[in-house]
Amino acid sequence: MTNTTPSTMTKASLSADGSILSVWVPLRLRRRGGRKLIIAPAGTPEPDWAPPPPKADATLVKAVARAHRWKKLLDTRQYPTIKQLAEAEKVHESYVGNLLKLTLLAPDIVEAILDGRLPKGIGLAHFMEPWPAIWEEQRVYLQALAQ
Repeated sequence: MTNTTPSTMTKASLSADGSILSVWVPLRLRRRGGRKLIIAPAGTPEPDWAPPPPKADATLVKAVARAHRWKKLLDTRQYPTIKQLAEAEKVHESYVGNLLKLTLLAPDIVEAILDGRLPKGIGLAHFMEPWPAIWEEQRVYLQALAQ
């Protein structure tokens, strides 16, 4: 016995003796931020139990990307000084300096920023304040901010 619905292409079959039911459901596994997500076929409704997908803070994501781009421009000597980079980007040099600190964040914190997994209420303003340089201290500091 095979049951195939056009919208989901789910297939079920019963063994000849009726003791085993096999169900085939098309899905994909995708790694996202160190976690595995199940990607359902297009057109299938979200289950009631599924948590809402996290939303990344677009301003913070843009700031991290900008900081890494600026660091690359400085590292490659396209702009030898922060002052010249700030003039080219039409921003204040203190802003460039503050944003460049984002390149020193622990990789798992950057991943949490990009995946939208930061504690609620943590935004760019928190990262513009002085931060510890040591990654483990950054993690402790972030947890303290979340409380």
